[in-house]
Amino acid sequence: MGSCPAAKVLAKEKEVGAVVDPLLQALPWIVGGLLLVLLLAVLRRPLGWLMRLAARTGVGLGVLYILSWAGGPVGLRLGVNLTNALVLGVLGAPGLGLLVALDWVLAP
Repeated sequence: MGSCPAAKVLAKEKEVGAVVDPLLQALPWIVGGLLLVLLLAVLRRPLGWLMRLAARTGVGLGVLYILSWAGGPVGLRLGVNLTNALVLGVLGAPGLGLLVALDWVLAP
């Protein structure tokens, strides 16, 4: 007697299952990775703009800190806060002029 055809089919199914199961377990990771790549590709420009704004705001905070330290003797009282740093980050040097003018006009 030869081997049973049902046993051959079961053995073949086990071989296929051994290959397919790891692929099915990795499928959510593959799909998630592809979605992440797609999301980053779509949001590349806005994320770049936000990163530049964050860097410029950080530089603005540094400038405000230096001005709060060195501006005291000349009467410059700009607060070191996120609002002033964002004004400096968005407007740059004209923003500094705006903040100094507002400090001068609104000074008690």
